[in-house]
Amino acid sequence: MRKTGSRGMGLPSLWEKARKLIGPEKGVVHLATAAVLNAIWDLWAKQEGKPLWKLLVDMDPRTLLSCIDFRYITDVLTEEEAYEILQKGQVGKKEREGQMLMQGYPAYTTSCAWLGYSDDKLRQLCTEALKDGWTRFKVKVGADLQDDIRRCRLIRNMIGPEKTLMMDANQRWDVPEAVEWMAKLAEFKPLWIEEPTSPDDILGHATIAKALVPLGVGVATGEQCHNRVIFKQLLQAKALQFLQIDSCRLGSVNENLSVLLMAKKFEIPVCPHAGGVGLCELVQHLIIFDFISVSASLKNRMCEYVDHLHEHFRYPVVIKKASYMPPQDAGYSTEMKEESVKKHQYPDGEVWKKLLAAKGN
Repeated sequence: MRKTGSRGMGLPSLWEKARKLIGPEKGVVHLATAAVLNAIWDLWAKQEGKPLWKLLVDMDPRTLLSCIDFRYITDVLTEEEAYEILQKGQVGKKEREGQMLMQGYPAYTTSCAWLGYSDDKLRQLCTEALKDGWTRFKVKVGADLQDDIRRCRLIRNMIGPEKTLMMDANQRWDVPEAVEWMAKLAEFKPLWIEEPTSPDDILGHATIAKALVPLGVGVATGEQCHNRVIFKQLLQAKALQFLQIDSCRLGSVNENLSVLLMAKKFEIPVCPHAGGVGLCELVQHLIIFDFISVSASLKNRMCEYVDHLHEHFRYPVVIKKASYMPPQDAGYSTEMKEESVKKHQYPDGEVWKKLLAAKGN
C-alpha cells in the first residue's frame, strides 16, 4: 500500500485511526469482524461437508487452539490450560455426540412473556408452550414492579413449581434498584435475573450477584459483552452465575471459543443468547460443540429459543421436545433464502418500498 507524504494520511493509518475511535475489539468494527468471520466459518464447514458444530468437534485440539487469540486473557487462561481442557473433553466425546443426536440440547422459550402482552395473551402462549413440552420459561421484567409481580405470579401458577422460570430486565435498573426489585420477585423462584443493570458495569453485576445469593437467584449476562476481556473480568469478579455468549456480538466463532474455555475453567454454565434474527440458527452450533468437547455437562445449561423469523433461512433450527436437534446440513446455518433477501433489500425491496411509501404519505 502506497504511503502518503507527511501532510497526508494513508489508508492503513486511516483504518487504524477509525479502529481506535470505534473500537478496538468492540462496536461497529467488531460486529463487522464477526459478520466476515462467521461467513468464513460457514464456507470452511461447507468445504468440509460438515455442519459447523461437527467441524469443531472433529478438529484436533491444537488446530482448534490456533483459531483463538489468547491476547489479554492469559492471566486467567493460557493456551496450555485450554489444551488440557480440550484433552479432558476427549473422554466420552463420542457418547456425548450420540446423546446430542438422539436427544438434542435443552432449550428455553422467551416467546411467552414479552412486556406488553395482555394476561390473556400470556395464558394462551403459556398453555400452548406447555402442550408443546416446554419446561423452561423466561419472562421480561423491569418496567413496573406491581405489573411484574402480577405477571410472574400468573406464569408461575400456570407452569407449576417444578418447571424453570428465568427473568430478564434488559438493563433497566441501577444496582441498588436491581437488588430491591429482585427481593420482591424472589418469591417466584427464578433461576436467574438477566441483565439487571448496564452490561458494561462489571462491579455492579458483582454487587447484585453477591446480594442475591441468599435469595437463591443467579445473575445472567453476556449478550451485550463487547469481547473476551469483558467476559474474563465478569468471571474474575464472580459477577455472573450464567454466561450468555452471542454468536454475532463477539468476534465470531474464534472469540466465542475462548469464552467457552474460560467458562469451563471457572465452572460457569453457558446459556447462549438467541433472541434475534438468525441467532438461534448460529448459536446452536456453538453450544452443541461446548457440551460435546468442552463442558461435558447439561447441569443448569440451556439455550434460548424464540419462535419467529426462522422461515427466512434455508436451514432453520429444528426443535423437538423443547430441545435443539443438531443441524445436519453443511455450514453454519446462516444462509438466508434468496426471496427473503430480495424482499428486504434496501431501498428497492418490496418491504422497504411499502415502508417508504407509507412514510411519504
